[in-house]
Amino acid sequence: IIAIKPGENVDPLCTECKGEDYNKRVVGMTILRGLRQEGDEWKGGTILDPNNGKTYKCKIKAENNGQILKVRGYIGFSLLGRTQVWKRAK
Repeated sequence: IIAIKPGENVDPLCTECKGEDYNKRVVGMTILRGLRQEGDEWKGGTILDPNNGKTYKCKIKAENNGQILKVRGYIGFSLLGRTQVWKRAK
């Protein structure tokens, strides 16, 4: 579920993206690519931030029987990054 603030475009385009993603609709866009499962984590892929068009290295870990995903995007190595917690919608 994505929250839209009043006055925000409800169907934005990725105007900051490069290559094949340029001017694509953000809703429905593939933002995770190339991840491979290694134990209880998915690693080795990338995540696209459609707000700024940048691509980051990525790793994901599922918790609470898949109800929570810890998604980490980073530059270089994992210490230089940010983790978001994604919760499964009911």
